[in-house]
Amino acid sequence: MFLWFAGLSFLIVAKVFVSPVIDYRLVILGAVLPTIEMFIGGPWILHTLVSPVTLMAIVMLAFMGKRLRQRKWLGLPIGMFFYLVLDRAWTRTSMFWWPISGFDIQNMGTPEWETVPILVLMEVIGLSAIAYSVKTYKLFGKDERTLFITKGHIKRTNMARKE
Repeated sequence: MFLWFAGLSFLIVAKVFVSPVIDYRLVILGAVLPTIEMFIGGPWILHTLVSPVTLMAIVMLAFMGKRLRQRKWLGLPIGMFFYLVLDRAWTRTSMFWWPISGFDIQNMGTPEWETVPILVLMEVIGLSAIAYSVKTYKLFGKDERTLFITKGHIKRTNMARKE
């Protein structure tokens, strides 16, 4: 489930924050980072609320007084928060609230209702979100694509809300 997290986190953050200077590459990285645990026998700590909260505190403290750097690096914990939302992590309360729920962090596995057809549907939705984002923010254009690849930004004129 890579496209589900990458596509929807990018689209939601772009629509909610409407900021051309967020590093959307870091939002996407933060949204897919916890999936690494699934390849090493997880889910574990990256599936808890403490991970993005701690990372956000580190970013805020590390770049105190450097607002632009804070803004750039906040994309990583924001992406991790969106992972928790899109993964429905709160449904596994003892893991989500670790260490408040106890210090024994056990591998809870994935929710039982995630069947192959549902996973495929989620990936199709994620791919659709990516396609919609590319079209909406004109990321197919050379200048826009270069800006996104090199800085993670979206051109300001492409971010304007259409009302």
